[in-house]
Amino acid sequence: MSKKDIQAKNQANDAYDYLLKLLVETDDRAHLSAIFDALMTEKEQTELANRLTIFALLQQGMTQREISAQLGVGIATVSRGAKVFSQHQIDELLPDIGEVIGI
Repeated sequence: MSKKDIQAKNQANDAYDYLLKLLVETDDRAHLSAIFDALMTEKEQTELANRLTIFALLQQGMTQREISAQLGVGIATVSRGAKVFSQHQIDELLPDIGEVIGI
């Protein structure tokens, strides 16, 4: 990896750390919403919401095909979400997501 690549990676890590710090320190919902509006397109926000919904439905034991049909997303989208779900112990990270989002 070149010195320029390392510098770019460090800058990206610093930016991500800054975002995490900002999110932890901000308790104003309107401010957080404005941050997400600035950082993500409407489509990206929808995809993030779909990912969270996929996690909630997987926690309830719904099959990937059922989730795909219910959300109107491709099976590949659900499969990617299911892979992350199992790799990152989502049950521990987001234990009550279904209850919070009303599923």
